[in-house]
Amino acid sequence: MIDQSQSLSNVAVIGLGKIGLPLAAVFANHGCHVFGADINNDVVNAVNQGRSHINNEPGLDQLVANAHKDKTLTATTKSTEAVSQANIIVVIVPVLIDQQNNTDYRFIDQAVEDIARGIKKGSLVIFETTLPPGDTQNRFGKKIEEVAGLRLGEDFYLAYSPERVYSNRIIEDLQHYPKIIGGINEKSVELAANFYKKTLRGELIKVSSLETAEFAKVAECVYRDVNIALANELAQFADEKGVNISEVIAASNSQPYSHIHSPGIGVGGHCIPIYPYFFINKGLDQGLTTLSRQINDNMANDAILKIEKELGSLTNKNVLILGLSYRENVKEPTKSTTLLLIDLLQDRNANLFVNDPQFSDHEITEFGVRPLSLDDPVVSKIDVVILQAFHSEYADLGFRQFSNCQLVFDGRNKLNKEQITTLGIDYQSIGNASKGMN
Repeated sequence: MIDQSQSLSNVAVIGLGKIGLPLAAVFANHGCHVFGADINNDVVNAVNQGRSHINNEPGLDQLVANAHKDKTLTATTKSTEAVSQANIIVVIVPVLIDQQNNTDYRFIDQAVEDIARGIKKGSLVIFETTLPPGDTQNRFGKKIEEVAGLRLGEDFYLAYSPERVYSNRIIEDLQHYPKIIGGINEKSVELAANFYKKTLRGELIKVSSLETAEFAKVAECVYRDVNIALANELAQFADEKGVNISEVIAASNSQPYSHIHSPGIGVGGHCIPIYPYFFINKGLDQGLTTLSRQINDNMANDAILKIEKELGSLTNKNVLILGLSYRENVKEPTKSTTLLLIDLLQDRNANLFVNDPQFSDHEITEFGVRPLSLDDPVVSKIDVVILQAFHSEYADLGFRQFSNCQLVFDGRNKLNKEQITTLGIDYQSIGNASKGMN
């Protein structure tokens, strides 16, 4: 059994990415000695120098610097070594999907092998990675049993407590979002609850099983995906009827039981376009979950078809996409709708440009497109502008420099339509083709 005073002071965090490093830093600032592990040498070196490799995460830089100064946070590329020094192991290694939307376990399977080789008897393993229901016990718990030769629930304890945070406000969310906890047995739940009570100091929700906790996290993401798909479907219908969907949503949501989300050109990131497949691949392969994925991924194609209807062929047209990131004010291209737009526009032989203040020109070039500064004289030759991610830098974009632009497609319903059309540029958006009042 874990000695309580010791267990709350030695923690291994496996995976020091956008969520893992904030977790490690918070733990290290709340009475724990944290041994972080990551396969990226640059990440490990930064942490060991007291620097955060993650930008635009309020409070994180200071937490990492404090932990480095207090010698409560160190990092290594050797997960087994980190685990061997800890009694609590927190796993936050990504599970993704491949090109065929099959669940991709490569990174986390290797991490679990490393954990199993370093784990000590009496340790608690907590998975925070979003997982398909059943995987914590059946895939990973059993693997640790097999490799380590320890009995699950007796020689080591197993819990699942999903991360539920949002980029750019992770530290705040860790304090305010309730922490869901499920375990292989009551002891596992008790140990995990005591750990989070000390380190996060927020509300705890103990559920009856590992599978319940796993299911709850995926369900959150499916809810959002389905709601966005509904908003997108309504927006397309509103276009047909000449109704302004933004006005509709504001009016509808004044009723407390209506929570229609905002429509848009697509859904990206590590969560919403990925986690529904954790249900789909487990058998929920018909119905709203699958249909919603299809609707949301088709919004990019729908946008291109609308642009072609307005302008005709896009061959040799100069098209500028605003935003490589999947959403505003983050540097994250995973599953970004821009990647779908790039494929669609390249198939049509358009001359493609991308602007994103979050990325360097070199980083944008790696996606096979030409970066374009908004100060570059080439903007005067742009035919079409597509807003994909509404970064704060675009809020005051006047469009006067786009002297040849024929159409602005506002994929997030954020730009000033009147300002754009006053310049003689056509404006389209998602579901806002309002006829207005007669």
